[in-house]
Amino acid sequence: MNGRNEYARGLAEAYMDGAASIPYTLLRSYRALKLSDTEAMLLLQLIAFRQLEQNEFPTIEQLQERIGSSSSVVGQAVQRLMKMGFVAIDEMYDPLTGVQSEKYNLAGLFQKLALYNATAEEAETAAASDGNPGSGGGVASFAAAPSPAGTSNLFVLFEQEFGRPLTPMEYETINGWLDQDQYAEELIRFALKESVFAGKLHFRYIDRILLEWSRNRVTNVEEARLHAQKFRTGR
Repeated sequence: MNGRNEYARGLAEAYMDGAASIPYTLLRSYRALKLSDTEAMLLLQLIAFRQLEQNEFPTIEQLQERIGSSSSVVGQAVQRLMKMGFVAIDEMYDPLTGVQSEKYNLAGLFQKLALYNATAEEAETAAASDGNPGSGGGVASFAAAPSPAGTSNLFVLFEQEFGRPLTPMEYETINGWLDQDQYAEELIRFALKESVFAGKLHFRYIDRILLEWSRNRVTNVEEARLHAQKFRTGR
């Protein structure tokens, strides 16, 4: 019995030594911040990876192992966190070694938590002055627009063609095609098909296809197909 107690005491001390510092506001208010359980757990894992393992860019596979969800679910959750502004990816370059690396930037998370606290305090103060302590603080500004219908299937299609989970940067690239470049989803799908047909299945080649179509005012699959035929016949 004494041996068990000693073991438990030593294990508890080890847990204390390996504890990660987690913002209580995140645990208390992630629902109000429009985060799902998976997204909140991903944020906790990113914090733990950084603090306890000095790993600032865990892979989708590492996150998948911790979360217990499929790589597709984890990748889409990471992408949504990036879209909502909780997470960003910074590219790092070491001029001495010439090595380029990436890391997750969690500044957005902490800024949103701080803003949430400030907003909640203002709401409580206003409610108290109005004699209505039961009113809630407005947090609608944290809500993100839902992904366009079928976008998740687009990510799945890319993963099927590449035969592997997409990286966070690849998710960001696809999202950039949709949101920043305003490419139609059907064109992205057709560009992926063209890259497979050409035997050049990589994102840089797909991006060049989409840019070429944009320069030639191609707006739908039929126009893209005609443009591709002209290109192949040398016209």
